[in-house]
Amino acid sequence: MLLCFTPALFFSVHASESGKFYKLYLDADFTHTKTAGYAIKQGIMLALAESDYKIKGYRFELVLKDHKGNSLRSKSNLESFLADPRALAVFSGLHSPPLLANKSYINNQQILLLDPWAAAGPITRSKDKENWIFRLSIDDYKAGYTISTYALKQGFKKPYLLLEDTGWGRSNEKTMTQALGDKGRKPVGIEWFNWGIGKNHARLLLRNVLSSGADVIFFVGNAPEAKTFVQAMIDLPEKTRLPIRSHWGITGGNFAQVINAEMRKKIDLQFIQTRFSFLNRSLSTFAQKVLNNAIAKLPGIKSPYDIKAQTGFVHGYDLTRLLMAAIRQAGLTGDAKQDRLAIHYALEHLSQDVTGLLKTYRQPFQPYDKNTPNAHEALGQQDYTMGYYGNNNEVILLTQPIPGNH
Repeated sequence: MLLCFTPALFFSVHASESGKFYKLYLDADFTHTKTAGYAIKQGIMLALAESDYKIKGYRFELVLKDHKGNSLRSKSNLESFLADPRALAVFSGLHSPPLLANKSYINNQQILLLDPWAAAGPITRSKDKENWIFRLSIDDYKAGYTISTYALKQGFKKPYLLLEDTGWGRSNEKTMTQALGDKGRKPVGIEWFNWGIGKNHARLLLRNVLSSGADVIFFVGNAPEAKTFVQAMIDLPEKTRLPIRSHWGITGGNFAQVINAEMRKKIDLQFIQTRFSFLNRSLSTFAQKVLNNAIAKLPGIKSPYDIKAQTGFVHGYDLTRLLMAAIRQAGLTGDAKQDRLAIHYALEHLSQDVTGLLKTYRQPFQPYDKNTPNAHEALGQQDYTMGYYGNNNEVILLTQPIPGNH
């Protein structure tokens, strides 16, 4: 077995002026889907900056770890976290497979892990005694319903599932198939692909899709593979191109820069999102203040269009505010293990509402057991929608809600 290690990318907000400081880790992919990783970083940083990087008398620093989408590297990063006496919590990134592969390790080692993007359903459903993963993101046990329902409402009847061959893809196969079954439909076919798929292979899979009689593709994959498939689709004669309804993994890299606005005019592409954007015509007073702070405090941000992969930014920001509220409620002793236990309890028993960009969070997490599978999910079906890319590579949200409670 080849063990792959990657050096830490270290970002210190301020040099700690005393021994009273803690570190937050961000274990994400800063190589292949770096747009998502840096968006999460920006959201975390802004939430910390708003309290001058101090909580309960302790200064906070952020350590970036690049797992490159590799579960073994992620495990090594988690081991580094445990060996660091000043490490308090870990934020994860876009990819689900590292969390799925290391879930038992995270829970059994009591690593306080906060998930602002990775969507695979099993991530927050522990089979172990402990459950230490808290998510503020889309949950794939619900996402398939949103993607399927929007597509069916738009008149599509014969979806074909095009899924990456990972735990994330397999999770979506189950939920999409079930969601379609609830509406009396079923996929007309399923194809699987691996990371790094080449254009010739993508063309072959699309040929199978087209021969099935499908009228829409449900796509689950990330930006690198999405670029390959969409380019292959654009190369087809116009009358044979199929609409694509996608998971949001495509928004975590440079998809919109490579498949630019002119190219996107040749395809019908929508993808799942959560219900907030800085590009909303009418921002709340709170959201406008956050945007003003981002422009003032974060390098390179001069307008909302400069916030790339807004999903990562928004979720990273809101999840950090929940963490900060839990820290204030629990207090800090300087003993990382003891403080993680106290913060874990506080997250499950938050006594104060927390204002975020997506919504105001009222007891977003509860104590977990197998009878409360959504206990570590801060968002629900009502927080999801679909979106598409505009002419400036911005994500524009659809406003029509999905009815029901799932």
